[in-house]
Amino acid sequence: MRIQRALARAGVASRRKAEAMVESGRVTVNGSRAEIGQVVDPERDAIVVDGKRIGGLVAEQWLVLNKPAGVMTTRSDPRGRRTVFEFVPPVAGLAYVGRLDYLTEGVLLFTTDGAGAHALMHPKGEVQRTYEVTVHGDAPSAVRAARRGVMLHDGPVDLDDISASPLDAGRWVLRVTIAEGRNREVRRLCRALDLSVERLVRVRFGPVELGRLAPGESRPLTAREHERVRDLITLQR
Repeated sequence: MRIQRALARAGVASRRKAEAMVESGRVTVNGSRAEIGQVVDPERDAIVVDGKRIGGLVAEQWLVLNKPAGVMTTRSDPRGRRTVFEFVPPVAGLAYVGRLDYLTEGVLLFTTDGAGAHALMHPKGEVQRTYEVTVHGDAPSAVRAARRGVMLHDGPVDLDDISASPLDAGRWVLRVTIAEGRNREVRRLCRALDLSVERLVRVRFGPVELGRLAPGESRPLTAREHERVRDLITLQR
C-alpha cells in the first residue's frame, strides 16, 4: 500500500497529514527518506516517523453512527461544538465516510479503510442514500414536480425515488432516495420545491440502514452489511 495510507492505517495521522509528514522529510522507509505515493509493506518494511518506528496496521473496522442533530461532522471544531468523534470509539485511523450537515441526523459510516471510503463516495459508484424529511407545505404537488425534474444551481437532481406520506395537519414525511453526495442537496431540493424542512434524517446509506439505532449510538456493521459494502467497493476498483 502507499506510504500515506500505511501511516493512516497505523493511526499515526490522517492521510492528508501523513502526506505533509512525508513531504517534510519526517518519514523514512528502511533508512531512506520516504516519498509520497511510495509503495510499502508495513509488515516487512521499517517505517520510521520522527525517529520512532511505527507499529503494524490497525485492523480494518467499519462502524455506523446515528448522528444526532447539532453535531459537526469533523474531528475538531474551533467553536467548541460537539463532533461525531465524541460518539464513536477512539479507534486509530478511524474516519467518516462523507458528511452530514450540522442539523442532519442519521446514518454516518466510519472506517479505517481510507481507500474503501473513497470508493464509496466516488460519484461513479452511485451508492444510494435514502432520507426521511419532515416538511411543511404542499408535499403531493412537490413530489409531482420533483418527478418532472428539478434544476439546482449546480445541475439537475437525479432522483431514484421520491414519495410523501401525511404526518399531521400541515406536515408530511418526504422519503427521498438519491445516488449523489452533493452538498446539502436534499435541503436545497426541498427549498426548490417550496417545502420548509423541520427535520432531516438519513435512514440508509448503501446497504446500511438506521433501524432502531438510537441517536448518538454506534455499532459495528453486521457481517452481511460488511460483505455488501465490500462488494460495492470492489465494483468501484
